Amino acid sequence: MSKVLTIGLPSGSLFDATIDLFAKAGFALSGSKRSYRPTMDDPELEVRLLRAQEISRYVEQGFLDCGITGTDWVAENNSQVEQLAKLAYSKASSNPTRWVLVVPEDSPFRTIEDLAGKRVATEAVGLTKRFFESRGVPVEVEFSWGATEVKVPDLVDAIVDITETGSSLRANKLRIVETLLESFPAFIANSAAAVDPWKRGKMDTLVLLLKGALAARDLVGLKMNLPAANLKNLLETLPALRNPTVSPLAQETWVAVETVIDEKTVREIIPKLKLLGAEGIIEYPLNKVVY
Repeated sequence: MSKVLTIGLPSGSLFDATIDLFAKAGFALSGSKRSYRPTMDDPELEVRLLRAQEISRYVEQGFLDCGITGTDWVAENNSQVEQLAKLAYSKASSNPTRWVLVVPEDSPFRTIEDLAGKRVATEAVGLTKRFFESRGVPVEVEFSWGATEVKVPDLVDAIVDITETGSSLRANKLRIVETLLESFPAFIANSAAAVDPWKRGKMDTLVLLLKGALAARDLVGLKMNLPAANLKNLLETLPALRNPTVSPLAQETWVAVETVIDEKTVREIIPKLKLLGAEGIIEYPLNKVVY
């Protein structure tokens, strides 16, 4: 039998960001986001699209060899899995998502202790119960099927909801009391698959390429030609990720310089390079940077 690694990828809000990340890592997915079994252009990968909330359970039970899901859902499900890497991306930014305790702006509740004996709605029931128990505050926690933010204060006293930027909470005139947990997606593995030599090697390769794609996210390559006499001044000016590569040109008084820098600094650096006599300046995107 051909060797195959079964991987679960999140549908829903993380789908587009995850597929973009795999594309930069060199893996193209085809098929509808509604499909349970899309096709990856690697015959050794078998993809399943599932809700992020479910992936860690199926990885733990061995229905999947590995998967990408939030560390929050691993904690919520109390799943016993191997975490091979934390992947710092989210739906709209590189910031972590947060599970937060929320009340209306005009609520009298200011601290967790104020909610003793009250009702809290959330999708993450296990996580929320364990949090309040750890603080010694008795509350009634009920499961919310969605649209959790509209339930306060008419149906419940507070909610625990997930947010990335907080804009939706502010739009609904809600106030954060405390953050319970910050979460990034993680590459997780079934414990048996993690010690299988072929599967572990395949997973380690995936992790290497995915982390390389994330590392390249805010970086660009930059190359130029420069009078050799100005090289010392340039090296003092250029904020290179590593020491830039310097190569001689056919014209002995000139050198070629190439480096990787933060994309945000390019607009400040290029005018300085021109003042130093640089010519043929080329900026180019990067898919992966592997350390």
